Amino acid sequence: MKIAIGNDHAGTEYKLAVVGLLKSKGIEVTNYGTDGTDSVDYPDFAHPVANDVAKGIVDFGIVICGSGNGANMTTNKHQLVRSALCWNKEITALAREHNDANILSLPARFIALPQALEMVETFLNTAFEGGRHERRVEKIPCV
Repeated sequence: MKIAIGNDHAGTEYKLAVVGLLKSKGIEVTNYGTDGTDSVDYPDFAHPVANDVAKGIVDFGIVICGSGNGANMTTNKHQLVRSALCWNKEITALAREHNDANILSLPARFIALPQALEMVETFLNTAFEGGRHERRVEKIPCV
């Protein structure tokens, strides 16, 4: 499995922990995020993640910023991307089960680090249900 990850300055600590978790599971990670805490612009890190997901270069993406909103809005501008801003594991599971989310957006300033790691685990271990949800997901892209 391959995952692209991107973050701004608010998400550096979380990104480093998520990358450690992913690598411990043998998952290949492409890191587009900053490793520092100096102020940077989240679109500079979210767009490359979304590009990799949209092109099928990676299986999933994870973006992290302060509220999760900016990175989520940025990634959702890309066709074939279904990014979900999640704040607990239940919403994360539903984003995968019902919406076939392929990018997880984490709000670093509003969730605890252990919670973020639990959400990443949930995202990776939850499958899309298909069925009635399939036709809804097919209606998401603008053509």
